[in-house]
Amino acid sequence: MLRQHDRVEPKRRNVVDHRKKQFATPQYKHAEYPHRLNFYIDAPTADITLEQFEQWAIDRLRVLGELEACSFRNKSPAETATHMKPILDKYLPLDSNSSASGKLALQRQKDHYSHFILRLAFASTEDLRRRFTRVESMLFRMRFHTDDVSERAAFVSGLNLDWWEAVSEEEKVQYAEELAAMLPMRKTIEDESWFKVDWERVPDLVEQRRVFLKRGKAFVPGREQQSMVVSEFTTRLEKQLELTARALPRLDEDDRLKPILTHLSKNFITPDASYVAGSTAPEGANITAANIDNLSQHFPACMSHLHRSLRRDGHLKHYGRLQYTLFLKGIGLNLEECLVFWRQGLRHKTDDEFNKEYRYNVRHAYGEVGGDSNRRGGGYSPFSCQKILTEHPPGPGEAHGCPYRHFNMENLATLVQGMGVNDRSVMQGIKEDKDGQKFHMACNRVFEHVHKAEIRKAKDQGVMTANQLETIVHPNEYFKRSYLLKNLAKETTDVEMEG
Repeated sequence: MLRQHDRVEPKRRNVVDHRKKQFATPQYKHAEYPHRLNFYIDAPTADITLEQFEQWAIDRLRVLGELEACSFRNKSPAETATHMKPILDKYLPLDSNSSASGKLALQRQKDHYSHFILRLAFASTEDLRRRFTRVESMLFRMRFHTDDVSERAAFVSGLNLDWWEAVSEEEKVQYAEELAAMLPMRKTIEDESWFKVDWERVPDLVEQRRVFLKRGKAFVPGREQQSMVVSEFTTRLEKQLELTARALPRLDEDDRLKPILTHLSKNFITPDASYVAGSTAPEGANITAANIDNLSQHFPACMSHLHRSLRRDGHLKHYGRLQYTLFLKGIGLNLEECLVFWRQGLRHKTDDEFNKEYRYNVRHAYGEVGGDSNRRGGGYSPFSCQKILTEHPPGPGEAHGCPYRHFNMENLATLVQGMGVNDRSVMQGIKEDKDGQKFHMACNRVFEHVHKAEIRKAKDQGVMTANQLETIVHPNEYFKRSYLLKNLAKETTDVEMEG
């Protein structure tokens, strides 16, 4: 299924044979994409590169992560659609047949493959299957709602669903009063098409009392077709995921895919984000050792705690120093200034002790010393939220880690209050996020609260980019967004005063 751009390698180690049961589905056929919408019934079989395999899955994961974040934040369907549009356009665009785009085939191939790759990655546990089904159904519902009317009708017709039937004219007369009660004002029974299905097929419509029930059948107005199709999508996906889960132990996928699939499934628990080793400071930012105290107002809770601990104690243990050093490197503090910062911060150490015990580690983090690969790579990259959450939990006397995970609620409340959170409802939301192990959502909740005025102003001015709408999953992204938002507000105020 996969092959590298260079196809002369005799062993073809960068090719995955699609005849192996990578996707645990019984049927294979060449993928053709007559419709924008897809029930993902048949697994894809065309060759793609290993890079495409990973990147397409990561892009889809970003979309699903944002959809889940919208759900966590209780956004309405309209708010979710508005929030997701630029993110979908960036990571998973899917144009209609009537568009002038010349990329339809590639877009639909990416959509097809990325779904099946993530299906493999998230079939292993019941929780992952449940969450994957939920967000994939949300994505399908959003696309169904926005699809071209004629194209949507053609897609539904092609599904050949045999579990719904048209309501007869005799039934319309027999239940005229009950059916009329299901219609909006100024519409008659004749204006609407009607379907009859087993009520278990449309539980959401039953719960909302938007259908008429009779003898185990739900009489559904045509405008509610979306719910029936989405319900069918969800039911089929649940069954396919269970089949995939049972087949996983028998699959013979090669060892190149296993680390990718494992990484993807971990990212679904806490989204990951890579930050390049050579990160640069935001434009106009004065990133120096002397200015770190002032810049700390833009730090997320994890780095704010490290900074306060260093200033209070004059010391941090190894993992705290490493986590904080790489963060400072990521915001644009150069090596010389970082050495000055740590020499001043470790105030209980003599110059000789600092040079012997700490100087090398800072230089190593920046790639100035160490093996050739470390120097060529520019040292270590700043830690993402996922890495902080899942590796090296803090022990007694250590200040690294994620406060939303590793602090008790009392200590966490003290920390975020120091960051400017005093709203009782926000604090309750943080507690619920922590209890639900949605740690990155708690961090985003704090960010949105302490920057609410700036976010509102940026949206009013139309300067929020797709990147700035995404859920924050990296401490350095938190800093960058905070700095830019605060300075945008300052620039706006300065202009207003000059005017």
